Amino acid sequence: MDHPDAAHPTTSGLSRRKLLALGGLGTAAAVVGGAVTTPGRAVAGPPFFDHPFSLGVASGDPLPDGVVLWTRLAPDPLALDGNGGMPRETFGVRYEVAEDERFARIVRRGAVEATPELGHSVHVELSGMEPAREYFYRFRFGPVISPVGRTKTAPAFHASVSRLRLAVTSCQNYPAGYFVGYRDIATQDLDLVVHLGDYIYQGPSAGNPAINRPHVPDVEIMTLAEYRIRHAQYKTDPHLQAAHSSAPFIVIPDDHEVTNNYADDAGGGAEGEVFLARRAAAYQAYYENMPLRRSSLPNGPDMQLYRRVRFGDLAQFHLLDTRQYRSRQAKWSAAQAVKGYSPGALDPNRTILGDAQEQWLQEGLAASTSRWNVIGNQTKFAPFDHKAGSGVTFDSVDSWGEGYVADRDQLLQFISSHRPSNPIVITGDAHRNWVFNLKADFSDPNSETLATEYLGTSISSGGDGPISTIYGPTADNPHMVFSNNQRGYMQVDVTPDQWRVDFRVSDTVLNPDAPMYTLTTLVTDNGKPGARRV
Repeated sequence: MDHPDAAHPTTSGLSRRKLLALGGLGTAAAVVGGAVTTPGRAVAGPPFFDHPFSLGVASGDPLPDGVVLWTRLAPDPLALDGNGGMPRETFGVRYEVAEDERFARIVRRGAVEATPELGHSVHVELSGMEPAREYFYRFRFGPVISPVGRTKTAPAFHASVSRLRLAVTSCQNYPAGYFVGYRDIATQDLDLVVHLGDYIYQGPSAGNPAINRPHVPDVEIMTLAEYRIRHAQYKTDPHLQAAHSSAPFIVIPDDHEVTNNYADDAGGGAEGEVFLARRAAAYQAYYENMPLRRSSLPNGPDMQLYRRVRFGDLAQFHLLDTRQYRSRQAKWSAAQAVKGYSPGALDPNRTILGDAQEQWLQEGLAASTSRWNVIGNQTKFAPFDHKAGSGVTFDSVDSWGEGYVADRDQLLQFISSHRPSNPIVITGDAHRNWVFNLKADFSDPNSETLATEYLGTSISSGGDGPISTIYGPTADNPHMVFSNNQRGYMQVDVTPDQWRVDFRVSDTVLNPDAPMYTLTTLVTDNGKPGARRV
């Protein structure tokens, strides 16, 4: 196979003449890498636009030999037609990758097409790069140069890795508060950012009007144009842009990228058809605005999202999709509860993963040779008793731990029998910080701890509230180690000996310059499931 940078004529849709017309690329750049092109479609020069890179740049899904580079042309990001101010034509966009931030040592040049069918987004799948290497990248559209992004390839699959530093985020509601956590993430020199869902919120504004960040359009969005505008509005946030340009992201959606608490096809019939059309629009907009590989390109309402990312012998991330294949949520009735659970939550025929994904997860855990096996999950895995005192109430039927008990227990039984190395569950969704020891039997506080769940708070969803911090265990939840309801993110430092989480929080998200600080640190030691405070 030819190297993507080989100096020979291209056979793709961007002819050598058109590439040169786009700004004088050298001969070595005449090959298009990492994009699907259609012969003869690219416009050689752009119309006159201001700020076509208004949504910034991003990278993601790192492999040892490359990453995905992303941008989207949007000189008018909130244009009502959802096209970002772009005409419905195909344009050529150039990219450069360098070993240094000043681009004195450029190692890769190329060009790709930005098509109206994909919202003029650009996804460059680099290959042939060095493993565990820092790179800088930028895009050019005519005479305009994008902001510079920093990215990093993953270590070789079997490399001995001594350290991995990452952030875990979720739940960023634009009207509810400023994205203070992302401002902090951008300064931390991380290897990776993992986003566990609720990247956008699909509903009308429900935040604090004092900060004047209403959704545009301020409605429940339904169409592709509306989802594109909503993503563009979020991407205009300077703190989010700074975080994206500072490190590669691994992203997995939850529910609000489509609609609240959705499950599979919403029940079939006419209602289901309407929902699936909406989901298809939402998934397309999600792909267009994320640094995802072509393997995740949606096919109508279906999208391949669960996947693995490996960092040498240190960590393997098993990223789950707990929306697309799940059974509809069980109905909650306190009068009919069984040991605090909805009877439907205990039904072994109901699933949150679906059979194929469940098998994929188990096979991956069984085969893994990594020191840490990290399960990226959207909703709380552990149960939490919401009723103080006598009796129990597990009524969060949308969560894995309380609404899909059979799947939860089956995974714990698999971990118990197969003993994958150091299973860690990382979770979002709940708008609070939580840490749980995952028990073989949650009804018995003395049962074996099999794994640990680190659940991170929201970036802004929920806004400011009364600050409450509890260190467990408690009488109602003896498996709980920590609880806190501030906004922020989890900063994780992984070594062969320890999984360490600094809970970075702010006291308010109503001030974009609010300071962030580490509230507490909890760790899981190699070979010792469960968390302890340090």
